[in-house]
Amino acid sequence: MGRLFGIAALLVAVSGTSAAPAQPVAPQPGAVAPADVVLVPGPAALPVTGVFTLGFRLRGGALDRYSEFPELDGFKKSGKARTTTTRIVQGRRFTDLTITQRYVPYGEGEYAIKPFQLTVNGVVLRSPAATVRVGPAPPAPPGPSANPAALTKPAHPAAPLQAVGDLDKLFGKPKPALYQELADRAFLAVVADRPSVFAGEGVRVGLYFYLTPADQIMLAFHDFTDQLPLLLHELHQPTAWQTAGPEASVDPDTVRSQGQVYLRFRLAENTYYPLTAQPLQFPPLALTMVKFKFLKKPEPGLDNRLAGYKTYLAPGVTVQVRALPPHPQGEAVAVGSYQVREALSARTFRVGQPFAYTFGVEGRGNLAGLLAPTLAPRPGLDVYGPEVREEPAPGGGRKLFRYRLVARRPGPLPLDSLWRLIVFNPATARYDTLRPRVRPVVRGAAAAPAPLPRPEDDPFYGPALAEADSTMQSLDVYRDVRRYADWLLVGLVGLVGIGWWRAGRRG
Repeated sequence: MGRLFGIAALLVAVSGTSAAPAQPVAPQPGAVAPADVVLVPGPAALPVTGVFTLGFRLRGGALDRYSEFPELDGFKKSGKARTTTTRIVQGRRFTDLTITQRYVPYGEGEYAIKPFQLTVNGVVLRSPAATVRVGPAPPAPPGPSANPAALTKPAHPAAPLQAVGDLDKLFGKPKPALYQELADRAFLAVVADRPSVFAGEGVRVGLYFYLTPADQIMLAFHDFTDQLPLLLHELHQPTAWQTAGPEASVDPDTVRSQGQVYLRFRLAENTYYPLTAQPLQFPPLALTMVKFKFLKKPEPGLDNRLAGYKTYLAPGVTVQVRALPPHPQGEAVAVGSYQVREALSARTFRVGQPFAYTFGVEGRGNLAGLLAPTLAPRPGLDVYGPEVREEPAPGGGRKLFRYRLVARRPGPLPLDSLWRLIVFNPATARYDTLRPRVRPVVRGAAAAPAPLPRPEDDPFYGPALAEADSTMQSLDVYRDVRRYADWLLVGLVGLVGIGWWRAGRRG
């Protein structure tokens, strides 16, 4: 299927006139150019409505870098064209790459083209000075009133403009009448895996392009890197939590629909979890593809194809959202089809010895909407945590809450009365309460409360407290110190002032 992506769109430099072809400006004899890189000179004369072109052709190699085309007096640059041509000669494939710079004349007259040089892949191409004559515009074709016979004949629609460039000078202008367009069975579709969901329930929506294996030779993706961001923006839903699925893939899936085998390209695939009861509206989308026409009479050694464009439209899709039934306790709950997964870090449990307990849920739903289960306090049990870990999977996954427990009393631990997690199960359309199932038994004697440490028993504070002065201090000692400091500062300022006064009198 890589062949579908390897087909490049055909870009041709437009000359903008149907005047008689002019003689090209000859390149400098003996110019420094190897056999695989050559200059493509422009015409020596053209009408003022025409386009002057300069370019180079690279044969049998990849383009690494090239220098800028020169500025020409009397002309304005008007964009570049990139043309790729594939030729098959005696069973071997040759690729020619042509880069063409277009120039638009400012007016009529003769313009001098100064010598210039281009550097292509480190190879210097030189061109001598030349003169280009810009003449008047060609006369307009006669209107329908100029030919009385034309008034009695039905008017024919104007023929589509044909692009004329350097390849046309070598191989001739393509004639659309010689090409035929083959029918294809490709289509673009926005697919939702279910027509309606509850608020908070996930729905997977994908944008897919389908084509039959026979359509591969006539279709190619066009400007996909620019079209895809716009399509993703149209798929965004402001009233839903969105999780991205697999990225767009160049490797298609093989699917069967109504007895026909299709190759399905995944352009986008997301899972949406509605936050409100507002329906999810996915608008109609469009994708432009390159579609080739083929010569009615294929000729050996030619590509035998003419590139065009075709836009495929995908109808819009609406996913209805149902509100959750009211909860008896009015709690905000998660939505999903989950099962409890538990784990203990030990097999035997002793009073005062810590152990870990993991309460997890696994299934289909939005893991981000799962909060830590509600914990009821229990005397004689210290609980620390939880540590939360997520293991996402397509459409759901597993979420684990790990706690550390220290039992202060012997006996069974009724964990089912400590933890509970209320969820709404969309499969059964009712609320479920998930609780632990394990009941560890703690053995040993009840631990007596540990006595509080005495300060004098501490190896550091004990000696410090023994040597400390036990004399009572006034509560105003800090206020007195501040008052003495203020007096001292006033005295120092006075001495400085007297010194300045005496120094002034002596001067």
